[in-house]
Amino acid sequence: MADQGSTNSRTSCTIESTDGVTLDARVYHPISDNNSTDNVVVAVLVHPYSVLGGCQALMRGIARGLSNRGVIAVTFDSRGAGKSSGRASLTGSAEINDVISICKWAVTNFSTRKIILVGSSAGAAIAGSAVDQVEEVVAYVSLGYPFGFTASILFGRHQKAILQSPKPKLFVMGTKDGFTSVKQLENRLKDAAGHNTTHLIEGASHFQMEGPAFDSDMVNLILEFITTL
Repeated sequence: MADQGSTNSRTSCTIESTDGVTLDARVYHPISDNNSTDNVVVAVLVHPYSVLGGCQALMRGIARGLSNRGVIAVTFDSRGAGKSSGRASLTGSAEINDVISICKWAVTNFSTRKIILVGSSAGAAIAGSAVDQVEEVVAYVSLGYPFGFTASILFGRHQKAILQSPKPKLFVMGTKDGFTSVKQLENRLKDAAGHNTTHLIEGASHFQMEGPAFDSDMVNLILEFITTL
């Protein structure tokens, strides 16, 4: 399927998760005359909490922006969302398998050794639990990680994995995030393993950051981060 009005192309596919769930996915391909797969970078984007309506469409703007700048981007509906089969889990634990499966599919189909995992909101928590389970994931980007007390009731079990990962990490958050305060973010990252970078967006709320108005900012931050790897 061609994505009209863009300098990239988009294809649809179905990918099977490790436990048999079928995942509806989109791949955003850069248009380039260079067909080499050497050093190809693939960004796998994990959408916000599907229980509250999160789906891959929310990541479409970032995916388009990344592919326009030469990065293959993959979005998908996690189990129970969109056209994907299965049922969403309340804590996002089952969805870890979905992320791992998408990453492994990308490794096979693009012969890549460089996957950047990008998660938004609850998707950041879920993606964080998958980072060290796929060797080819070389870095992680969090857009609005739910570190706050209330959010941790649901997603706290994911925090240990990402905070102990030695892989490079970028945490992007609005200073008006209603789920995590700047102080909570700083406290969580204080003793985190590996190299951790934070970027605060002044005045932005949690759900504002999920909106299309910030897509270009997210793309620029992700690309800048990739250049540091």
